[in-house]
Amino acid sequence: MIKALVIAALLALAAVMAHVRLAPTDPAQWHVDPRAIAKPSKPNHWLIRPAGGDARPPHYRAEVATLVAAVEEAAARMGDMERIAGNTASGHLTYISRTRWMGYPDFTTIRVYSTDEGASLAAFSRARFGHSDMGFNRRRLDRMLAHIDEIMADA
Repeated sequence: MIKALVIAALLALAAVMAHVRLAPTDPAQWHVDPRAIAKPSKPNHWLIRPAGGDARPPHYRAEVATLVAAVEEAAARMGDMERIAGNTASGHLTYISRTRWMGYPDFTTIRVYSTDEGASLAAFSRARFGHSDMGFNRRRLDRMLAHIDEIMADA
């Protein structure tokens, strides 16, 4: 009886893991403007924007195209981000990342825009599944912004 329960539990876990890894992704659902979306009530996200987010965005004395190129390079340096929507011409890019062990998908959307001083960005990183992400999305954006700052310093 116990053996059957353990096997059933393992099969259920395998089914959940397969669903998390294999569930189809509709890029249009995740490709949103971080400046315009409603801030989620669940704590499984991190939102950077001029007002109403979790943090305020950085500003760069650079052209929008230069900052967009830095975002793309930073995403490549992250090593686990794959662009699923958007393009560099629009400055609106959405990436998917997966957690190491369970393969939970997280989505990061960046919107680069011009300012009076140069360029800035809004960013929204969020988990697809679950209630809490244990701070992973905040840390992801912190790492990405550190890469962008380094790239922009060299530009």
